[in-house]
Amino acid sequence: MLTKRVNILSESITIAITTLAQELKAEGKDILSFSAGEPDFGTPQVIKDAAIKAINENYTKYTAVDGYPILREAIAHKLKRDNGLTYATNQIMVNNGAKHSLFNLFSAVIEDEAEVIIPSPYWVTYPELVKYCGGKVVEIETHDTDGFKITPEQLKNAITDKTRMLILTTPSNPTGSIYTKDELVALGKVLEGTDIIVASDEMYEKLTYEGTFTSCAAVSEDMYQRTVTINGLSKSVAMTGWRFGYMAAANTELIKATKKLQSQSTSNINSITQMAAIAGLDGSADSDIAMMKKAFIERRDEAVKLMNEIDGLSVLKPDGAFYLFVNIKDITNDSLTFAKELLDKKLVAVVPGVAFGSEGYFRLSFATDIDTIRDGISRIAEFVKEFKA
Repeated sequence: MLTKRVNILSESITIAITTLAQELKAEGKDILSFSAGEPDFGTPQVIKDAAIKAINENYTKYTAVDGYPILREAIAHKLKRDNGLTYATNQIMVNNGAKHSLFNLFSAVIEDEAEVIIPSPYWVTYPELVKYCGGKVVEIETHDTDGFKITPEQLKNAITDKTRMLILTTPSNPTGSIYTKDELVALGKVLEGTDIIVASDEMYEKLTYEGTFTSCAAVSEDMYQRTVTINGLSKSVAMTGWRFGYMAAANTELIKATKKLQSQSTSNINSITQMAAIAGLDGSADSDIAMMKKAFIERRDEAVKLMNEIDGLSVLKPDGAFYLFVNIKDITNDSLTFAKELLDKKLVAVVPGVAFGSEGYFRLSFATDIDTIRDGISRIAEFVKEFKA
């Protein structure tokens, strides 16, 4: 009785493993979970105070579908200040998290076997949304040997007359890799003369540790015109449960289309979240971001050092986000079995690389305290010795 488009969807493995880990922990088991993509810090007080103020001032009614004008102005100012991008408020759409932004975007432009190029490893939701909308996923495989980044030649070879979109994620979930400005310029030149849309997921922008972050839309006028910038506050200021995301695009017709779709589905996002988000965008929480970033760098460096000391495992130091994408190919190419047995025998939850389209790896989130990281990697080291034996 269910539709084909629902039946082709797969459950998110990251959510499934996180849920299982929570259930086992509730049963009293000493679970160490490194599966969730969620900061362990609380939402900054300045943002919580803004939410309380909004409640007391009765910002509790329906809002414009695309968000309060004052919020969209704050987003526009942020994009100009941080990314050198100029957008009018009618070129900005506020959504229930970046996942909702992507759902609306894909629903508006993908159908009838339209091809969407997705570099792998990828965030688990991308291919599922493409399939749901009737599109066809075209993967470009990357590895740790190439920094998990596609080349212009790979992109050129993947493009056909059916290509509708390219998805770029920088910094990346699950690898933490970041495209440099020169790399984005080179990819942009391949796209010139086409009508291919670039969906640029920049959710981890503020968690950049090495080099300088460059927004895809900022590298050329051509890229600005074709790029839809997707962002939010879930990671940078620990607002995962608040559900705030947004998209910005030069193409006002595209924004109008997603607004029309949202008007018939969720309508506006939570009004209190909207007012609180302003404090996360205008610089009020910058000191909190700096504190979290400093902690993430310390955790990353310790986790990378300890992981690379394990015989049979290797990992690149990620330039951004809060994940390690660990190579286990010297031990096994069955990452799902590896992750299941690790949870069963050592009570450590990680996400198998196959969930991200890359077999022979697993993802470990270092968005937890350093003692837990040390304990968890110690258990992984014990497990690897037993697994190899």
